[in-house]
Amino acid sequence: MDQQALILICDDDKVIHESLSIYLENEHFAHRSAYDGEAALALARELEPDLILLDIMMPKMSGTDVCREIRKTSRVPIIMLTAKGEEIDRVLGLELGADDYIVKPFSPRELVARIKAVLRRANEPEKPGQTVRYEGLEVNLDTYQVSVDGVDVPFTAKEVEILFLLASNPNQVFDRQTILSKIWGYEYFGDMRTVDTHIKRIRQKLQSDKHSYSVVTIYGAGYKFDPGK
Repeated sequence: MDQQALILICDDDKVIHESLSIYLENEHFAHRSAYDGEAALALARELEPDLILLDIMMPKMSGTDVCREIRKTSRVPIIMLTAKGEEIDRVLGLELGADDYIVKPFSPRELVARIKAVLRRANEPEKPGQTVRYEGLEVNLDTYQVSVDGVDVPFTAKEVEILFLLASNPNQVFDRQTILSKIWGYEYFGDMRTVDTHIKRIRQKLQSDKHSYSVVTIYGAGYKFDPGK
């Protein structure tokens, strides 16, 4: 990028702000800080940062609530910061449209690598005409819309990207590592259950008695899209 990317750090732990600041400055990122959820939301709207690091547990307003509000008007990349054992909130954050998450305690070096990968994907030029259709299903990657039996169904950005990847390559098996690399754009660092969580949500949203396509688990190998009849 020609100019410094602005990273908004949202966490109530001052030590995290101090340590991340050093690493971000070394990588030529600009950064601002928020120490509670209300300030995080206000600064996100005021500054329009290039990426937001968002802690789940913050005073005044939770990170998941902040993420929910931001996603009403913006697709700015969001990386959730979660404490060990906060799996339910972490999954909720991903369902609300977070792009990635990292579990505390984390290595600042690893987090910077995640930031670079997410920003790289966010700045890739969009390819026109990315729509895949089957009977009763349309996945449009241009508009990030999914239609099931003619009805628009709300999908998060990552759910749309995973479904498009699978549906564009019917009967091809993708392992979790490949899905992580293609959709999140980084080499595997964390929990591969991220993929499983997204697949589960995709299946729930595709449920219908009118079609025969499905996302199939190939045990020990990964996932594939079966177009059915």
